[in-house]
Amino acid sequence: MRRREFIAIVAGTATLPALWPHVARGQRVGSMPTIGVLMSVAESDADSQARISAFRQGLAALGWKDGQNVRVEYRWAAGRPDLIEQYASELVALAPAVILANSTPVVAALQRITRSVPIVFALANDPVGLGFVQSLARPGGNISGFTFIDPGLIGKWMGLLKDVSPGIARAALLFNPTTTPFYRNFLREIEAARRSDSVELVALPTGAQAEMETNIEAFAQKPGGSLMIGPDPFTIVNIKQIAQICLKNRLPAISVYRPFVTEGGLMAYGPDTADIFRRSAEYVDRVLTGAKLAELPVQQPTKFEFIVNLKAAKSLGITMPPALLAIADQAIE
Repeated sequence: MRRREFIAIVAGTATLPALWPHVARGQRVGSMPTIGVLMSVAESDADSQARISAFRQGLAALGWKDGQNVRVEYRWAAGRPDLIEQYASELVALAPAVILANSTPVVAALQRITRSVPIVFALANDPVGLGFVQSLARPGGNISGFTFIDPGLIGKWMGLLKDVSPGIARAALLFNPTTTPFYRNFLREIEAARRSDSVELVALPTGAQAEMETNIEAFAQKPGGSLMIGPDPFTIVNIKQIAQICLKNRLPAISVYRPFVTEGGLMAYGPDTADIFRRSAEYVDRVLTGAKLAELPVQQPTKFEFIVNLKAAKSLGITMPPALLAIADQAIE
């Protein structure tokens, strides 16, 4: 063999490891693996569109493009438990390579149907307590992903409410016990650690839109109250109405959702959800290239956003502390 030919072969071989991931993806063009995506809210929801956009960007950065070397099937449940169940069954029936599951109820529905299809969750809560994974470090099954909130974040909400309105004595957590049963675990954990001189945590379970205004108004009758709105397919589809009810009843409130503030609510503090969806694309990519979710640790949020509505604060007779305004990512006039 000529020396020049030998050098060319060696040089070409040396570059193969760097090319292998791209070769593997290229070989999938013929079979076109399917990614299922089940979103818990409506397709018209602006924040969820931003999350899906971030997910697509994450996939594209890793070499996956819908219609070229992968097929993405989307379903939007609009906060309805019946549609979550229906779409979960539809997606599993497609025999996808992996499913991106948005929200705790979606993960629960998928787990009831399959223990073999890989499920990457984005914005799920209490995965160990609800039995989705064996542990955060080693999930041990077909499910892993990225969490949303924990009891510590609820404690942070209570502290922020007390900071803006020192007279607050009670903070009610609004949630639907059917779609978000994990809140019961969170409430017990927070109550066990509560000091006698701290804000009292009150459960405000609401299972239907018709009773939402009645429950909030009844709670607001007693002075010193405040409201917290966490992740829940039920609350996000009703977030505008909740913001309006809070203003009507002069009730200081905080939510995990940015739209709560843009619709007139006082504050929002929570994880950067678009970042979580972008990171979720990495786990989907790892599944498509052969990784096992049983060995991929559950990850928690790393970026958070704090948004305040100064107009709402004025309507409630609240002067936002300068220290809080200084750390706010956005202050809506």
